[in-house]
Amino acid sequence: MRLFDVHTHVQFQAFKEDFREVLKRALDSGTWMINVGTQRDTSEAAIKLAHEYDEGLWATVGLHPIHTSKSFHDAQELGADPSASSGFTSRGEEFDYEIYKKLAEDPKVVAIGECGLDYYRLEEDTKAKQKEIFEKQVALAHDVKKPLMIHCREAFADLIGILKNKKEELRSPRDGGPGVIHFFSGTTEDADELMELGFSFSFGGVTTFARAYEKLLKHIPLEKILLETDAPYVAPVPYRGKRNEPAYVLEVAQKISRVKNIPVEEVAEKTFANAQRIFL
Repeated sequence: MRLFDVHTHVQFQAFKEDFREVLKRALDSGTWMINVGTQRDTSEAAIKLAHEYDEGLWATVGLHPIHTSKSFHDAQELGADPSASSGFTSRGEEFDYEIYKKLAEDPKVVAIGECGLDYYRLEEDTKAKQKEIFEKQVALAHDVKKPLMIHCREAFADLIGILKNKKEELRSPRDGGPGVIHFFSGTTEDADELMELGFSFSFGGVTTFARAYEKLLKHIPLEKILLETDAPYVAPVPYRGKRNEPAYVLEVAQKISRVKNIPVEEVAEKTFANAQRIFL
């Protein structure tokens, strides 16, 4: 049974001491991965790591909305148990289009992001900057003909508004679709609007312990669902409170199989095919 963790961060410092062992556990279990960049250095690290593997490992490049300004983020805010992950202070980064374009043209890069909007504990004057940088990354995805890997937290109305305004720049369904909303936390109405634009959704460990996600999983067709871990954050049951890792994505597949009342093998097969269609 093959699985595809479309959103993980094994290039992060949380895996500094044992990243090769983590990758081996995932690959040995039949799990392919996309390491997602969140700013310039983590994007570069994701590409470097992807080039060390002939199969099963890819990268994205992008500037996460929380890194568009200097700000502190504690472990709980990141969806992690404080014992499993420490907080950090983002130094803030200006988005350099040409630098990111050069990174995006690497053959191991399969998407632009994670990019988007994050209004959680946000200073009001940073909204405009987040929107501006997100729009630049939408333009970059169009420029290099790759999908978007979108992060959105408490900002779906603005996100959907931007995507509707930029609809002509989004990648068409015949080319694999415009991309993925990762760790989707919107409403079913948000999901309908985003599906109308062609987007798919990735779900992770939170689905194994937050019952609210069952409504979303039932509402969204399997053809629009992908698996993720967002490791090292938000480990699924039975690993809560520990560092998350890509091999744990099986727990997400099993949860979806229970909610949709279909075999886990079907979940694995269809979500793997969805990931191939969008990213590869």
